[in-house]
Amino acid sequence: MSLDATIWAFKAAVKTSSQRLVLLALADRAGDEHKCYPSLKRLEKDTVLNRKTIIKVLDELEEAAFIKFTGKTTGNGVKIYQLIGIVGREDEDPTSTKNGTSSKNGTGTNLGTGSKNGTSTNKGTASSTKNGTATSTNIGTQNLPMNLSLESKNKKHWLCLKKLSDEIAQANPDQNPDELIQASWFERERNAFERFNESKNVCDDLLVYHFADWLLNAKTKYETRDQANLPKTGARVRVPLSASNGLSDKQIRFFASKLSRLPDFAKYSVGNESYEQLAKRLEPMLKDPKNIQKWAEYLTQVGFEQKGAA
Repeated sequence: MSLDATIWAFKAAVKTSSQRLVLLALADRAGDEHKCYPSLKRLEKDTVLNRKTIIKVLDELEEAAFIKFTGKTTGNGVKIYQLIGIVGREDEDPTSTKNGTSSKNGTGTNLGTGSKNGTSTNKGTASSTKNGTATSTNIGTQNLPMNLSLESKNKKHWLCLKKLSDEIAQANPDQNPDELIQASWFERERNAFERFNESKNVCDDLLVYHFADWLLNAKTKYETRDQANLPKTGARVRVPLSASNGLSDKQIRFFASKLSRLPDFAKYSVGNESYEQLAKRLEPMLKDPKNIQKWAEYLTQVGFEQKGAA
């Protein structure tokens, strides 16, 4: 959440209450560069407006030049909007370096670091929303943004089980989220996921989004392992496909996307690349039958089976 964006949204000369509500919801999700990318489902939850109204209002706000579609989308296809016309507090602050420190707008004790407003040893750094983020050990960190585009300031506590349950239910309505959250291997997969993403600049909401997919893939992995330990019954895994005849472009995209999110396949990622970047790099590699044989164990987990396999 950007305070500058929220103040701007409150003052914007919109025409309807729906426009005000959607603009505030966008501002609430804006990062440091005043960009945001909440999904329509998220906006429905935040504003309690129906989807058709939200789409109509977004078009109205864009036409009125309050927002602008950047032409880019996130990995899950959500549009990224730029909020237009926000003036940062540093541009209005009389002590800004742009305005100098003359005696008219200087650093008097009323505006500076006096015991009333500043960093008194009795009170610590002020926790008012006007004065920024509190650092007192009694108060903790306050006013954290809801949409951190470049970093997570609460990395150790990124996981919200309620949000995770919602994401799992949306990804697979037939899956009971509690079954995954209470699984014996949950903590093991959580640790692996955090190690995989520790160097990536991903906000908390996106971490939860990707972790839902990670858990669904992990469940498939463990079920496949357990089935391998059962007596053979002649059952096949998903739809048989022939590696010798090669995969279609559609199949290559499907399996590349699935492989990129497998926990055990993470070792093939390079640097800080995202799931989507890894999947894109895997696509041409899946055209080589040698790689299909090499990754047979992982491909089986996501539904691939060579024609004629036992």
